[in-house]
Amino acid sequence: MNPPNKNIEWLIIMNYNNLSDQQKKELLQKEYEVHNKSFKDIADSYNTYANKVRRDAIKFNINIKNKSEAQTNALKAGRSKHPTKGKARSDKVKQQIGNGVMRSWEKLDKKTIEARKEKARQNWNNLSEDSKEYILQQANSAVREASKKGSKLELFLLDNLLKDGYKVDFHKEQILSNTKLQIDLFLPTLNVAIEVDGLSHFEPVWGQQTLNRNKTYDNKKTGLIIGKGLVLIRIKQLKDFSPSRANKIYNELVDVLDKIIKKYPEPDNRTITIGDN
Repeated sequence: MNPPNKNIEWLIIMNYNNLSDQQKKELLQKEYEVHNKSFKDIADSYNTYANKVRRDAIKFNINIKNKSEAQTNALKAGRSKHPTKGKARSDKVKQQIGNGVMRSWEKLDKKTIEARKEKARQNWNNLSEDSKEYILQQANSAVREASKKGSKLELFLLDNLLKDGYKVDFHKEQILSNTKLQIDLFLPTLNVAIEVDGLSHFEPVWGQQTLNRNKTYDNKKTGLIIGKGLVLIRIKQLKDFSPSRANKIYNELVDVLDKIIKKYPEPDNRTITIGDN
């Protein structure tokens, strides 16, 4: 007896290879799209092989899940175990993993980077207005909190500088030309001011008006610091914080400080920029 095309439950007793294209399409829509089964699971249930099921899914214009989505579904369904769940990693191992990820990102070509940026922009544009507003509120709150307590990178640099024996004033107001000015990190024994500049100092993250205001303030601050005879090290932080990237920046910073200790720069060379490119 032949099962009706629309009755998917009948298909369970049939060999996949004996189904019509319409029956295969309905089967894949139910098992793959609705029940989130993998191609292998479907193949095992219907006496065929995974690659054939995948080819048919492409043939029937079924949206194929990417690797990340497939892994997520497998974890949710209990078909696989999380590779790191319950496993403790040492700081050394975490650092090695972070360095590997950072190197892989640095090797990406411009076309790939732009494609990922465009994907991120599309994801943002696809969000509802309520979601966008919530995310912006959270971001603004994080920025205000960082301005009070310091950003993750600032705190990382502070901690490591102190561990290495440097005297550091953190977010302390300095009197420069009768103007109260807060410097992110100030090394009084070396006459070095360190400013950590996030993405909003270079791109209109919060709008063009805010970017223009940030640039004006940065230029004023640079003039006051250099006018006082100090060295200004500006650290560009164009990417999200990560311990691996922070370690790289800290090593750059220490190299610059060592050079300053050996020979204090001439007035024309007292503005130094390091960090993300």
